[in-house]
Amino acid sequence: MSQRTEQPVSLPRTLVNRLLGEAQRSPQAEVCGLVSSRGGRPERIHPVANVAKQPGKLFRMDPEGLVDAMRRIRQGGEQLFAIYHSHPHGPAAPSATDLREAEYPEALYLIVSLGTEGVLEMRGYRLEGGSAREVALEITP
Repeated sequence: MSQRTEQPVSLPRTLVNRLLGEAQRSPQAEVCGLVSSRGGRPERIHPVANVAKQPGKLFRMDPEGLVDAMRRIRQGGEQLFAIYHSHPHGPAAPSATDLREAEYPEALYLIVSLGTEGVLEMRGYRLEGGSAREVALEITP
């Protein structure tokens, strides 16, 4: 389903820790949000409420929260870098729904899995046209 074809993406350890912490605080429901960058370097996460009817299996960003997050990103002189969400009970891989509903091909999609007992896993993907390309993640200090 996925191929690794591009250069690794560097993510600061502090940002990764915040993403993993978000997922851990919600072990029964998917969390979601945006990651912004400045000069191509990811800097901040912008959590957005998950308003899906089945938040344990799906994510749907609150439309108002999404608009607010995009506004904060623009006003801060930043750019959209990634869209993140968690899979509380599944692997860190895009689901059929994730592939079907991906709307930002320029953004990296980060998926955090809580599905492996005792281990958090995060993977990155480029989602476009119903397919996924895995992107190696490099954690930096």
